[in-house]
Amino acid sequence: MGSLLSSEVGWSWAFWAYSLRRHPAPMAAIRSNLAWFSGPESGTLAMCSPEEAALLRLEEVFSATLSRINSFVLQPLLEAEPSDPWGRECLQLLQQLHRSSQQLWEVTEESLHSLQERLRHPDSISLESLLLLHSADRVLQVHLEYIESYTSCVAVQAFQKAVKRRSEYWQGQRKALQQFLSGMSSEGSVGTALVQALRQPLTHHVQQCVLLLLSLRDTVGESHPTRELLVHTVTIFGNLQSFMRQELDQAMATQALWHTLSSRQRDVLCTPAHRLLQDSQDIPVTVTPLRAERVLLFDDALVLLQGHSVHTFDLKLVWVEPGQDRCMFHLLTPEEEFSLCSKDPQGQVAWQWKVTQAVCQTLRRKKDFPVLGAGLEPSEPPTCRCGAYTFRAEGRFSQATYEGEWYGGRPHGKGTLKWPDGRNHVGDFCQGLEHGFGIRLVPQASEDKFDCYKCHWREGSMCGYGICEYSTSEVYKGYFQEGLRHGFGVLESTPQTPQPCRYTGHWERGQRSGYGVQDDGDRGERYIGMWQADQRHGPGVVVTQAGVCYQGTFQADKMVGPGILLCEDDSLYEGTFTRDLTFVGKGKVTFPNGFTLEGSFGSGAGRGLHTQGVLDTAALPPDPGSTRKRQLGLGVFPVESRWQGVYGPFQDFVQAGCPGDLQEALLGFHVQSSRELRKSQEYLCCERTHPEDHAGRMEDILEELLQHRAPEALQQCLRKALSNSLHPLGKLLRTLMLTFQATYSGIGANKHLQGLAQEEVKQHAQELWAAYRGLLQVALQCKGQAPEEDQDAEARDLQVHRLMLPLVLPSFYSELFTLYLLLHEREDSLYSQGIANLSLFPDTKLLEFLDVQKHLWPLKDLMLTTNQPPGDRLPHFTVE
Repeated sequence: MGSLLSSEVGWSWAFWAYSLRRHPAPMAAIRSNLAWFSGPESGTLAMCSPEEAALLRLEEVFSATLSRINSFVLQPLLEAEPSDPWGRECLQLLQQLHRSSQQLWEVTEESLHSLQERLRHPDSISLESLLLLHSADRVLQVHLEYIESYTSCVAVQAFQKAVKRRSEYWQGQRKALQQFLSGMSSEGSVGTALVQALRQPLTHHVQQCVLLLLSLRDTVGESHPTRELLVHTVTIFGNLQSFMRQELDQAMATQALWHTLSSRQRDVLCTPAHRLLQDSQDIPVTVTPLRAERVLLFDDALVLLQGHSVHTFDLKLVWVEPGQDRCMFHLLTPEEEFSLCSKDPQGQVAWQWKVTQAVCQTLRRKKDFPVLGAGLEPSEPPTCRCGAYTFRAEGRFSQATYEGEWYGGRPHGKGTLKWPDGRNHVGDFCQGLEHGFGIRLVPQASEDKFDCYKCHWREGSMCGYGICEYSTSEVYKGYFQEGLRHGFGVLESTPQTPQPCRYTGHWERGQRSGYGVQDDGDRGERYIGMWQADQRHGPGVVVTQAGVCYQGTFQADKMVGPGILLCEDDSLYEGTFTRDLTFVGKGKVTFPNGFTLEGSFGSGAGRGLHTQGVLDTAALPPDPGSTRKRQLGLGVFPVESRWQGVYGPFQDFVQAGCPGDLQEALLGFHVQSSRELRKSQEYLCCERTHPEDHAGRMEDILEELLQHRAPEALQQCLRKALSNSLHPLGKLLRTLMLTFQATYSGIGANKHLQGLAQEEVKQHAQELWAAYRGLLQVALQCKGQAPEEDQDAEARDLQVHRLMLPLVLPSFYSELFTLYLLLHEREDSLYSQGIANLSLFPDTKLLEFLDVQKHLWPLKDLMLTTNQPPGDRLPHFTVE
């Protein structure tokens, strides 16, 4: 559009516009000046308002000015190629300014075109067709982008630095600049002149737009359809005028700041994004307990200067809290807490207000419009926020980057931690520590090998139920305390490992301690008994795949003292022997036929077992039934203390009142486990029931218990609960089934352990009944009802055997039935043989054997058959 006016006319208009900005004329003067525009279209202009015609001329001048600026100012600034990094950054800023200026010229041309069409066809084109009215927000956005680009160049002195690279050229353009800018002195620098050349036309244009739009609004009636659009546009350009003034002032203040800093400080802080909002040299403040000579507040950071050091705080992670007196307020950051103190309350109010509004602006990720602290958004920053921060201080989080939710300067809520060494943690945080469910990946020395911990955390340590998959192909599922395995847990390795094993039992401070069961796949044996400090220690039972059972005492993982060994043929050895169950030392062997061998036993390489002793063949044969049915473990492991690691967490949960936030940590969570450890974001997530879902379900569970207290309804309610893996009772039952299978199935299925298994089933039924009673008491308490009286032993045992035991027995039936078959294998064999022998009897002989009276025989005609067994003197009849 610059071609529409001659250069002389265009610059005359620029000077007229600039003088108008300095001495605003009333609308009457503007209307009188419209006569200057008389021309071929004067008739058309007469049919429209003078304000519209003035807008047309204003847009023509501004379009021509922008075109002149692009060609005369910006284009030459882009021609020099800097060699230093800072110069290249300034060039990028100037290129962005050139693009913004081009976009501003384009939207001005569109506005000019809409005005021309309106003035040519006032009858057919309405006032609301003007671009300034129907697209005011778009016009505003283009102006804001230009202001942002321009102020970035001003803040870092991009114009002055660009002029230095072509100083001779710009010195030759000084006279042209003086004509271009009114009020430019001959002594002023060219860089300063360029700053003014890009500022004056825009400020004048916005100011005149406000005046003309205000006048146009006054000429339109209250009921006019464009009235609302005009009000909106006037408001936008009025706010733009205030915002532009604020941005220009901040840019000039930021530019002046760099001259007061040392070169090191300037290198750290001088960036196009920084805008200075407050300086302690203007309003003094002191910092405690940190030391700072100077405090600078930028629009995105708070900076403390001490000597050559620069300490920067990202405003997104700064919390402002009132102080104890009127001259102080506190600031909380991820790693520092300090206070700003002023000399008087007015200084404190100014600093606190500006810091607070700057924090709000940073969190909104946009400049405040129209001015700092104004607008529809709340003036107080939210307490809970999201952000990223890399910790610098020494500690567990050193060099780690946290990204997620914050509260009061601490990680709080959902977040992700990433360390430089490859460790990752995704989960819940509370007051700066891992707290709640979380998943952690820990890289190992081998490539693409990781340990994965899916666990509950408390105050920074694993605490509660967790599933850990190790790079060694081992998997642990159980409880933790202070980051170590503690309580009940299962550690299992894959069959492909060199020494496959599985431990199901109790842990203490990361070591196997207490009652536990371990399968040694390499040796083909199972140990059932006590542990201490990760070694077999105390009474224990060893069962082998060959059917051999040993009961004795272990110390430091070795057999000590006398023991009992039962062989597959029911031979009994009482004495001492080696780890591989070889007789050694003094002992006594009792054979199934009653013979005994007592003496000293030993073995040697290639010599087999040898002994010196006394063989007694005169003893009476023992009762075969008692010999075969010897039971191990009875009285050695008190049944009520075997699986306290399973009962304990549930009892703690009930005693705490069944809170929803503890249900998952104590009763476990449901995940899709994978043994292939890999470093990916997908692996840092697992499907599980959320704690809030647990909380809602727990209320329903307790309510259902209250509604089904009658005997028949209670039986159905318990059956439903025990069959549901998400119900606390169902979860407890499944864990007990896990321990039962680990003890009595597979290589541990031995007839000498049936008594031990029967004791456990009865104890599990009692514990499940106690668990139900505990849940019922919590339900009554939640409803404000009086708790039920404690049951005496007799009433409790009656309920356990009549109600609970029949419900839980099917869960253990498979293992119990296998043990029963093994224990009664000989009786079953004899019984089967007896049935087979009876089938060989003739019918009448069988009836006589069964002592059935003859008049009851269902026989009419008896005929001798030919299938009489050899040697049978009785005839064999059949019924016809």
